[in-house]
Amino acid sequence: MALLLIAMAIAPAAAIIWFVYSKDVHDKEPINMLILAFGLGILSIIPAYIGYMISGDVFSVSGNPFITAGYAFGVVALSEEFGKFIFLRYVMFKKKAFNEPYDGIIYAVMISMGFATFENFMYVAEGGAGVAVFRMFTAVPAHAVFGVAMGYWVGLAKFDPQNRNQYLAKGLLWAVILHGAYDFFLMQTNIPGLFIFSFIGLYQAVKWARKAINQHSEISPFKEDGYDAFG
Repeated sequence: MALLLIAMAIAPAAAIIWFVYSKDVHDKEPINMLILAFGLGILSIIPAYIGYMISGDVFSVSGNPFITAGYAFGVVALSEEFGKFIFLRYVMFKKKAFNEPYDGIIYAVMISMGFATFENFMYVAEGGAGVAVFRMFTAVPAHAVFGVAMGYWVGLAKFDPQNRNQYLAKGLLWAVILHGAYDFFLMQTNIPGLFIFSFIGLYQAVKWARKAINQHSEISPFKEDGYDAFG
């Protein structure tokens, strides 16, 4: 792959990582933890691929919108988001550095960007610069939004043991819902032009994600002029 294409494949994830890291204003995460989360995101391709292998024979893109929905939500979205969730929940969640709600978001986004970057390399290597530009404004930001949705609830779960399982379930569920809806409108072929809802939905989800980032930053226990959100 030419150096330009490599740069184009990396650039969107790098910009998103810089943005999310810049919003971590009260207690910056150690760089080694961010690298670990990114690497785990690449590894999350493995459980996602296993999910494809198990479920792919049952559902696929089809002229039947219900089968396509089953593929979008139950195979692609669930497999990929569950793969990311495993590493967020059972590795990063247990780290000492995970000490404020925003860390749920930043680690989830780092994992998502590891996944998205690996995926981007594969698509760009096959499709070239046009695919790189298209995914720069669609698929890669979408994965970031899915990460924010997951990390928002996982960040709450970390500091609320009483409601932990409920919040963890919500984190996975909302990531799957957003991911599945985004993919379904792109995959379905029954109603021409319905794909536009993927991009409208993504735009609205990005707006929500920015609010979620600000909300978690506001309840940081390290915020000097804030309140202690944990008691």
